[in-house]
Amino acid sequence: MTTDFREYTVEAPTYDEVAARYAELNAQLDAAEAAEDATAFVDGVAAWDAYRRELSDWSATVSIRFHQDTANEEYKKAREYCDELSPKLTDLAVAMKRRLLSCGYRAALAERFGELVFELWSCDVAAFDPVIEQDLVAESKLNSEYTELVASARFEFQGETLTLSQLGKYAENPDREIRHGAARVASEWFADRQTDFDRLYQELVTLRHTMAGKLGYENFIPLGYKHMQRIDYGQADVETFRAQVRDEVVPLCLELRRRQAENLGLEKLYAWDEAIHDLAGNPKPDGEHDWLVDRATEMFEALGGGMDDFFAEMKQQHLMDLKSREGKASGGFCHNLPVLRMPFIFANFNGTKGDVEVFTHEMGHAFQCYSSREQPLTDYLWPTTEACEIHSMGLEFLTWPHMELFFGDDAARFRRLHLTESILFLPYGVLVDHFQHQVYEKPEATPEERNQMWLDLEAVYVPWRDYGDLAHPASGRRWQRQLHIYGMPFYYIDYTLALTCALQLWVRAETDREATMRDYVALCHRGGEAPFQELVAAAGLKSPFAPGCLSEVVARAKQELDLA
Repeated sequence: MTTDFREYTVEAPTYDEVAARYAELNAQLDAAEAAEDATAFVDGVAAWDAYRRELSDWSATVSIRFHQDTANEEYKKAREYCDELSPKLTDLAVAMKRRLLSCGYRAALAERFGELVFELWSCDVAAFDPVIEQDLVAESKLNSEYTELVASARFEFQGETLTLSQLGKYAENPDREIRHGAARVASEWFADRQTDFDRLYQELVTLRHTMAGKLGYENFIPLGYKHMQRIDYGQADVETFRAQVRDEVVPLCLELRRRQAENLGLEKLYAWDEAIHDLAGNPKPDGEHDWLVDRATEMFEALGGGMDDFFAEMKQQHLMDLKSREGKASGGFCHNLPVLRMPFIFANFNGTKGDVEVFTHEMGHAFQCYSSREQPLTDYLWPTTEACEIHSMGLEFLTWPHMELFFGDDAARFRRLHLTESILFLPYGVLVDHFQHQVYEKPEATPEERNQMWLDLEAVYVPWRDYGDLAHPASGRRWQRQLHIYGMPFYYIDYTLALTCALQLWVRAETDREATMRDYVALCHRGGEAPFQELVAAAGLKSPFAPGCLSEVVARAKQELDLA
């Protein structure tokens, strides 16, 4: 199907319509069972999956429209309706999954769809019961309130009225006073609303702990892992990986920050200095939105692997929203539109190198989604999130040879900075994860106690950080700018696990780019047909949980950054 997404609409379903369709699907399965017809039963499951794609297309479109304009009343009402209806639809879907898990045609289903789906469905069944339906509605509303609150931020700075995303360009300004000023106005905006941010998170933590109790869990952590469909590793593996980052990566990061201060001619590096790495300022793309898209067209034509045709379709169907503007939600994401059989990417360009990084990141997600659209089940269109992030972060590194298109003579400096910041991200990523574990282990903690947790963990993972006179982050509230902590609990360690794999792709591509690209494209085509560690191994990568994995990556990064 080819369409213009700007004009694309999906009719909202009613609960009665969906329930009636589920009744028809169950009747179809009943008839197959009565006739002892395994083929008909499997065909009935395929029909259910087709219907799930229709519902997913609707909810994704609602989410995209709301993020495109959080102030639009029509979009807000559609999102609120979706929030109300979604748990009821989850109830119907989980009931079907429960039926299929105990049916007599499991062998026939496995032959058609593979064994993995039973493990995924088991996670979903363990994570839902109608008793938490209204709690899920409340959770969605709180998440949307957070999104709207952050999207409402406006700053008068340097003669401009800026959104939070737009203010970000000043974090990379070579003038230290301007950097400090931008950090200060952001700090003051969050400080003025800290009561709202504290309340929202308190309600979310309490709500999630309550849901966990209703489902028989001690706290939200095991329920959170079920939500994330983590089936081939657990909390102990994550703890081991965090310890490796602490021991292997933090010392390198301390050296990188020391050298950064030296390059900037500073005796002391403050938080507002961290985004810039030398006195020349960070590399910037040589053009804006339309120019960047044209350069990306050249890049994808050169990369091969089907990326040229894919990107042409993305442009033709207007499946990208990349410009920052008033009312638009912050951040970036990729959504799948399974009826259109295409992805949609969302970002907020602000004239910095991050425009290229975020764009290539989200295009990695999008290419995987596009590549795996022939997968037989909705459950396999995406892998679990840590595997998803390999495609996105991997493409960031695999596009390195084409950065001259965007940065010209500054491309080599960009590559060096991209690697530096990737290494520096690892401790922050595990810090976010460790913080969330502590929060949900102690859901009764006060906002002040949570803030102290954050400060204590910063001392472990980012010990160089000094907020100076920025009162809001210095009080331990820097985490309130991290939307994943509010809206996607336990979705953050995924970035660090995937980055460890992406860095391996970078190392391999330096010696055999063609083979690495083939493995990357093959990984994208597999979608979610296998669990995380199996996908990693099939792509010729070492699991992040394997002893020595980070040691190899760190050693290679030291060589590249002249720190060996």
